[in-house]
Amino acid sequence: MPFDVREIQPTPNPNAVKFVLDRPISERPESFFNAEQATGHPIARQFFAIAGVTSVLLLGDFVTINKDASAAWPTIKRRVKQVLSKV
Repeated sequence: MPFDVREIQPTPNPNAVKFVLDRPISERPESFFNAEQATGHPIARQFFAIAGVTSVLLLGDFVTINKDASAAWPTIKRRVKQVLSKV
């Protein structure tokens, strides 16, 4: 069932953004620091297919995405929302 992004929140790290969802995505913290770690997780794997994504945290009703400093947030935000809407 797709997720609806309720809010996108900045974090103290300019290269990290928190996507607040309409329901829980994970009951326990799940961190992925590279695409290889995300191989067995279908949603995290899709996030790493987005150019510039460097790490992913899933916990409760939010996802935190970290990006490479040279990557642009507008494209990443749009693509993350697309992934979440098609889960």
